[in-house]
Amino acid sequence: MNSLPSHRLLTIGALSKLTGASVRSIRHYDAHGLLASVRASNGYRMFADKAIAQVRQIQRMIATGFTIDDIRSFPDCMLLIEGARSCDQISDVQRKRLDAIEREIAELERRRARLLKTLSEGTVPPVE
Repeated sequence: MNSLPSHRLLTIGALSKLTGASVRSIRHYDAHGLLASVRASNGYRMFADKAIAQVRQIQRMIATGFTIDDIRSFPDCMLLIEGARSCDQISDVQRKRLDAIEREIAELERRRARLLKTLSEGTVPPVE
């Protein structure tokens, strides 16, 4: 994006402080097209005010288990409004992510049981 609205522009450091996201994370989101930035005459990235809500929303989605690629596929309304409700278009992605998380939990529970057995018996049980 070549130009941003004439609203207040934020440096990456200011955006980091306002959102709690690291500068590195913000650069990563920008590099993957989740944020729009322009370069100031000094070469610094500058972000429009709306980037505050966008970064917070991206953080929420990542904390829910979505990947950057998942988030990139979401409709813009999911990024532009902090706390936006899920759109019908992403329910399949949400179900798939939930299934993946449930598989990970099941695997961790199996590992936990093996480790508990190892601790109680003093030997490593055979793989089942």
